[in-house]
Amino acid sequence: MSGVLGEMVADRLVPVVVLESAADARPLGDTLATGGIRVAEVTLRSDAGIESIRALADLPDFLVGAGTVINAEQVDRAVDAGARFIVSPGLLPEVVLRAQELGVTVVPGTVTPSEIMQALSFGLDTLKFFPASIYGGATAIKALGAPFPQVRFIPTGGVSAGNLTEYLALPNVVAVGGSWMVSPALIRAGRFDEIARLSREAGDAVRAADEDRS
Repeated sequence: MSGVLGEMVADRLVPVVVLESAADARPLGDTLATGGIRVAEVTLRSDAGIESIRALADLPDFLVGAGTVINAEQVDRAVDAGARFIVSPGLLPEVVLRAQELGVTVVPGTVTPSEIMQALSFGLDTLKFFPASIYGGATAIKALGAPFPQVRFIPTGGVSAGNLTEYLALPNVVAVGGSWMVSPALIRAGRFDEIARLSREAGDAVRAADEDRS
């Protein structure tokens, strides 16, 4: 896997970030990098999302994308701010097609065989599985590997320090997404030391899971 998508999943962790203030973006990016994570999916769930993407896009050697993208207009705004990948909670053709028109990596959310087949029709084979804990978790992803051996998933939603190794043990999971190491409460309280610690722990868990697989 190469290009932006390869960078996105290189560390097998994609922090899902909700920022209430764009002023927290740079400190958070620096903290994640200190903890060994150089990618972030900044959601558009808050008014600060676009400006936060803009701030993180200026960080050297840091990959920032936009999450919770639900229409084509948001794709335009996110890419204009510097987002290098687009993540959507579902599969909406207008979002996928606009991202592809702009030449930006897009990872739509899917959970059913029909949605996966539609994603494949757009030429996409790396997909978000969301919300993972509600739609069968690792058991469901494992089962989907039989009819769709060419598809790789990034499960998000209910993924935590306690279960990420269960997901990463699956051959069709390339990375996991989650917010446990970057919770809004920690960011709001300025607990960047705790965010760095949780990031390092998550990285250690990923390396341990990969060693177990090898």
